[in-house]
Amino acid sequence: MSLDIFWFLPTSGDTRYLGKSNSGRPVTIEYMQQIAVTADNLGYDGILIPTGSGCLDPWVVAGSVAQVTRRLKLLVALRTALTKPTAAARMAATLDQATGGRLLLNVVAGGDSTELAGDGIFLDHDARYGEASEFLGIWRRLLQGETVDHEGEHHRVKGAQLLFPAVQKPHPPLYFGGSSNAAHDLAAEHVDAYLTWGEPPAAVAQKIADVRARAASRGRTLRFGVRLHVIVRETNAEAWAEADKLISRLDDDTIAKVQARFASMDSEGQRRMAALHGGRRDKLEVSPNLWAGVGLVRGGAGTALVGDPQTVAARLKEYADLGVDSFVLSGYPHLEEAWRFAELVFPLLPGKKPVTIQDQVITGGPFDASTVNAPKAAAA
Repeated sequence: MSLDIFWFLPTSGDTRYLGKSNSGRPVTIEYMQQIAVTADNLGYDGILIPTGSGCLDPWVVAGSVAQVTRRLKLLVALRTALTKPTAAARMAATLDQATGGRLLLNVVAGGDSTELAGDGIFLDHDARYGEASEFLGIWRRLLQGETVDHEGEHHRVKGAQLLFPAVQKPHPPLYFGGSSNAAHDLAAEHVDAYLTWGEPPAAVAQKIADVRARAASRGRTLRFGVRLHVIVRETNAEAWAEADKLISRLDDDTIAKVQARFASMDSEGQRRMAALHGGRRDKLEVSPNLWAGVGLVRGGAGTALVGDPQTVAARLKEYADLGVDSFVLSGYPHLEEAWRFAELVFPLLPGKKPVTIQDQVITGGPFDASTVNAPKAAAA
């Protein structure tokens, strides 16, 4: 089975070290384009563009990277409560046309209530999912060419139409992640692919089984994916040393403050991420080669697969054996690690081509590399 391997655009900033760092990279459109072009050329299937008040706007970023990529799918975050379903339908259809059918949408319904309040969203946890369900019901019908009348608790439209259709039918695919009962119901009802953050395989298996059963009760089937960081080196020892280095500049006070902020959130997914490590540095390998160090200070996906290429490929296969066919990956810094993962792991994954030249002498010089195997000149 071929796997879809996506990379990630760090639209809130990039770095070599988590925490205080003298190597942080500013967020610029040029850098986002550079990462996207690299992922496109290496053969990644797509790239996730996140949302949040601390991120560049995902739709503007998508438009900018669409211009410089050729085949890369753009998985653009859509926070439903920030816009109207009619406007979002026009935006999606237009961007799908502009990219020749390369648009995917990552639906975001949950999150941090403090951040959402800053955006004028004052819905509690379950109400956010109720809003998203109404939104997607209208959005899907519009993309399917219907004229929509809807009067609900959160949205009201009368005679709504989409005059310029998307390329993909019935609509650009919908991805979504969430761990609560309300989130699982939303996935079962509306989306095409369910994403989970990188929990231990047994926990992922339980979530997949639950979402699959809820979808089946509605006569639907879904695809499944996992969102993970990766730290891959040529040996396991080098990979674990790099994991330690990534958090080497984190102080305990910063960890405590960030964990307290996470604890105040009503996100079930964030609660599950925090529970994997409890804010402690000494219990970060939560499953073989699954390391929760990123989640000490990063919200959202907080785990990384750590190891040599063979080990990481084997761990990805464990998830694939559960029914996962898509992985959304990232690494610090995102530009260099996109190359490293593709070089080391792509040759071990089904459906991925090697990106490096093997079994040739390469020195980087203009003459010697090309003449190493040349026939010797005849003696004078």
